[in-house]
Amino acid sequence: MSNNKFWLYLGLFYCAFIWGSTFVVTKWALSTVNPVVMVSIRFFISAIVLLPFVLKKDLKSYFKEAFILSIFLSLLYITQTVGLLYTTASNSGFITGLFIIFIPLFIFLFKKIRPDKIEIISSLIAISGMWFLTGGVDGINKGDLLTLIAAMSYSAHLLFTDKYVKKNYDTTLLVFQQFWMVGLISLVFSLIFKYDFKILNFNGWIVIVFLSLFPTLSAFFIQMRAQKHIEPFKVGIIFCFEPVFAAIFAWTIGGEDFVFSKAIGGFLIFMAMVSVEVEKFFNFRKQEE
Repeated sequence: MSNNKFWLYLGLFYCAFIWGSTFVVTKWALSTVNPVVMVSIRFFISAIVLLPFVLKKDLKSYFKEAFILSIFLSLLYITQTVGLLYTTASNSGFITGLFIIFIPLFIFLFKKIRPDKIEIISSLIAISGMWFLTGGVDGINKGDLLTLIAAMSYSAHLLFTDKYVKKNYDTTLLVFQQFWMVGLISLVFSLIFKYDFKILNFNGWIVIVFLSLFPTLSAFFIQMRAQKHIEPFKVGIIFCFEPVFAAIFAWTIGGEDFVFSKAIGGFLIFMAMVSVEVEKFFNFRKQEE
């Protein structure tokens, strides 16, 4: 493995770790700020920090691509953040992890490529995992459903990101365009529904700045840079650990109760995610032979 690849892999593990931490951190801050307002401020800060690095670039580039990505990214973060008002951080982490299951479904719907047997089996395992995680039809709540929409949006964003980065687009500029567009979309949404823009205390600001600089700015930049050089299934394997980190944070510093049935559900979702990516790995190896 080249030294450059090593740092890219390490960067992807950092992404999974830092994204896993956000579920607890975000839930803490929701008592101080409206969730949609939080998303808007978070992404505007990220765009402002990145602005000096793109000022000399053609800022009219990638508008169409960035707009498509920002729609999915806005839907992902708004539904996930609002969902945290109603569900636990551990549930949110594992349900978001279902993104890996929706990828073959979307490929089938839009490209008419049938999913493999392992993808079908993994989907059934993931569904059973969500059943244990939420407590079935009676136990699932509004937050769980909103987070399921976030997982779908995550899948769509990953698919389109993979499409664009393979075209050797300027990653920094593409990330910047997405950030300010997500900030703007969330701002318009907040104005339409007349959400309160107040942040009640300094701790809320600390969380928003943390979310802006680490899970948003640094992690998304690393993800897009890594996807240029690392096969999607390897990226997917590493990202499978995001819900695991989310659960660890929730059950430790988050103070959430460890519920055995929920842990079983989370484990099933994790295994479903990993099995899909392992199958991709073996298919990739066969194609190389």
